[in-house]
Amino acid sequence: MKTLLVGINAKYIHSNLAIRYLKEYAQSRGVSGICLAEFTINQRPEQILPEIFKECPDVIGFSCYIWNFSIVCRLAAELKKVLPQAFIFFGGPEVSYNAAQVLERTSADLVVHGEGEETVFRLLQALESKAPLQSIPGITCWVEGSISENPDMPPISMDDLPFVYHNMTELEHKIIYFESSRGCPFSCQYCLSCNDHNVRFMSLPKVFRALDFFLSQKVRQVKFVDRTFNCDKQYAMSIWQYLAEHDNGITNFHFEIAAELLDGEILSFLKTVRRGQFQFEIGVQSTYPPTLKAIRRITKLSLLRHIVGELKQGNNIHLHLDLIIGLPLESYEQFQQSFNDVYSLSPDQLQVGFLKLLKGSGLYETASQYGIVCSEFPPYEVLYTRELPYEKLLKLKMLEEMVETYYNSGRFQQLISYLVGLFPTPFDCFEALASFYEEQGYHLVSHSNVEYYTILYRFFQTLNRGDSTRFQWLAKHDLYSHEKAKKIPEWLTVSLEPEYRGCIYRFFDDPDKVANYLPQLSGTETKLICRQAHIEVFPSPEQEVERVAVLYSYRQRDLLGNAQTTILPMKELEDDGTN
Repeated sequence: MKTLLVGINAKYIHSNLAIRYLKEYAQSRGVSGICLAEFTINQRPEQILPEIFKECPDVIGFSCYIWNFSIVCRLAAELKKVLPQAFIFFGGPEVSYNAAQVLERTSADLVVHGEGEETVFRLLQALESKAPLQSIPGITCWVEGSISENPDMPPISMDDLPFVYHNMTELEHKIIYFESSRGCPFSCQYCLSCNDHNVRFMSLPKVFRALDFFLSQKVRQVKFVDRTFNCDKQYAMSIWQYLAEHDNGITNFHFEIAAELLDGEILSFLKTVRRGQFQFEIGVQSTYPPTLKAIRRITKLSLLRHIVGELKQGNNIHLHLDLIIGLPLESYEQFQQSFNDVYSLSPDQLQVGFLKLLKGSGLYETASQYGIVCSEFPPYEVLYTRELPYEKLLKLKMLEEMVETYYNSGRFQQLISYLVGLFPTPFDCFEALASFYEEQGYHLVSHSNVEYYTILYRFFQTLNRGDSTRFQWLAKHDLYSHEKAKKIPEWLTVSLEPEYRGCIYRFFDDPDKVANYLPQLSGTETKLICRQAHIEVFPSPEQEVERVAVLYSYRQRDLLGNAQTTILPMKELEDDGTN
């Protein structure tokens, strides 16, 4: 019997941890013939269907989430036509809370609900031996024309979870996911984890063995999918300390944490880790007290300011702060305050999302109480609430796009900082930019990286305030921070490059200077060094210094792709006493 487990991911860089768990768990218990297939939601069903058909599977299992469920349902219907004998089952969070309804409305033969490792193992074992299915915990299936819905399978021990990574070549350009705990002690009403307060942890020796593998393979990034990684202080500290002691200088680890649980001891330790080793995602969601009470969040803004300020003091941890639009009781104006509160914390990324009304979450049950109306189609995104009408939500949609494009991309750090300073609040700046962007029709077409700078310049021109020359210099810095620009916008005319062109070339041709400032390029031909690095001379913002030279190294980048920058003493560009 051949089983094909299918994951349809949101992006190419994602990998599906769930189907890997199912395969490894079942194989370790004697089930053979299991294969994996991964696609993305950007591929048309017409492209995916033939690839599944060519595998000639007897059993097809789909991993179902809000982002892929529409595609999964369509594929299952078509597969029943071209592979009528194939047994199709669904599993995952999107089908775990309405399994009977899914079975009635789709072409699935069976639905796995709850944790799937043990259930899928027993299911495949029964299908192979042609044994009855209805006694297996964790499944909903048809029995003599009626739907039979069994209780969930009891949770397995975290130490029974298999380690699923072996050959990293096929995942070279993918995000690697790892799970050290399941469950969450909090009751956030928008989240499915509000139903599972029994937090289970993998034993530390097993975690350490997994981390050793990732470190030895020099994986670029590992994302822990634990819902609240630091809910147990000692457990989290043990892992963080282990990573700090065994750092390979390359691998970044992403954690979703509760900021309010970081105490002085932890904050002091975190300041000592390598810059770029850790990345924290902190779900603020809102700073409006009635909203926080409604969603059962505990967020004290003063404490959050203190903790984020302490984390930023170390200048070594990449911080993501999250907000959700469409939560109960939060109006447009109140979200504006939440946005300004979080923006003032200067996160590396400010992730603005829209409420998804997830089956099984607390808000799914109380939505009508708060006047929340969401789309009836996946991903069930909010359309409007009693406090936030649809037309206001549309404005926030465009604002979110501007935050993603101009703030979270990291490409426009100096320009955005300058523009925000020209407005009363950060929200006012992004709101005005969003209105301009939409009025000009820029949201209807795609743009090159250089064109995004031009759009920002055109927006700046409409303000009739600010310094155009300064804007251009800042744009030049942002542009070269991200790439060795081959094309410069026509409006970007400020330049000191002709005056220093020869000096800059001789700098890159000097082995001692290269060894000192670009050691990773030592021994490289000058022509190649010029492609991997850049020097730009700027007017100095400080009165006592006339000019400043910035060296951009494209071999060394941060997580957002920005080049490492070094301020060069101007004497390094002096040549025979002249500039």
